[in-house]
Amino acid sequence: MKQWNGRKSMVCLLVLFITLLAAVTIAGQLYRTEALVTDFSRKNMPPCFSHPFGTDWMGRDMFARTMTGLSMSIRIGFLTAAVSTVIAFFLGLFAASMGKAADGFVVGLIDLVMGIPHILLLVLISFALGKGFKGVVVGISLTHWTSLARLIRGEVLQLKESQYIKIARKLGHGGFETALKHMTPHLIPQLLVGLVLLFPHAILHEASITFLGFGLSSEQPAIGVILSESMKYLSMGKWWLALFPGIFLVAVVLLFHLTGEMVGRLIDPGALHQ
Repeated sequence: MKQWNGRKSMVCLLVLFITLLAAVTIAGQLYRTEALVTDFSRKNMPPCFSHPFGTDWMGRDMFARTMTGLSMSIRIGFLTAAVSTVIAFFLGLFAASMGKAADGFVVGLIDLVMGIPHILLLVLISFALGKGFKGVVVGISLTHWTSLARLIRGEVLQLKESQYIKIARKLGHGGFETALKHMTPHLIPQLLVGLVLLFPHAILHEASITFLGFGLSSEQPAIGVILSESMKYLSMGKWWLALFPGIFLVAVVLLFHLTGEMVGRLIDPGALHQ
C-alpha cells in the first residue's frame, strides 16, 4: 500500500509537470507576436500590474519574451534530446552486438567525443553550420548522446548472456537483428529516462551558446538572447531584464531533472524503498 501511494504521488507530480510544461509552451506561442512588438513610450519599465516582468530598452514586454523564449528552448530541447536518444540507441546496439571491431570503434568514438568539452565542441559545430536554429540543433544532437550510448551498450552486453538471446542466435538470427527485436523491449525504460534527462542539458547548452553569440540569432526572443542582451543593462539597475528569464530557465531545467528522476523511480520499483 505504501508503494502504491508513492507511485500515485509521483504520477500526480508527473501529470502536474506535463500540464505546466504544456501551459508554458502554449503561452509562448500565444505571445510570439507580442514578444516582438516595440513601444518606446514604455521602455525600461520596472515590473508593474500591466507588465509583470517589466519591459526592456525597446519597450518590449518581458513576460511575453520570457514565455516565448522558454517555449523555443523547450521545443529545441525536445528535438535535440530525441535525436540524441536515437543516436545513442543505435550506436549502443551496434557496439555491443556486432563484434569486437564494431564495439571498439563505438567505444573509441564515445571516448573521443567525451574527451572534448561539450561547450567547445558545440560551439565549433554550431559555428561551422552557420549558427542559428540549424547549428544549435545539430550541435546539441551530436554532443549529447555519449553517456546514454555507453549505458545502452552496457545493458546490451548483459542481455547477450541471457538464455533467450543465446537461443535466438542459435536459431540463425544475426547479432544486430537479435538486439533490435529481442533486446529493445528491455531497453525502453532506459531510453525513456535518458530522453527526459537529456532535456535539461539540451536547454542549458542552447541558452549557453546563444548567450555566447554562437547560437540563435538576436532577432529571436530566445532565453539566451534575452540574458545576453540584458547584461549591459544590469549596471544601470535594470535587474528585471535578467532576473525573471533566469529564474524561469532554472525552474524549467530543475523540473525536467525532477521528472527524469520520477520516471526512473516509476520504472524501477526498488527505487521507491531507497
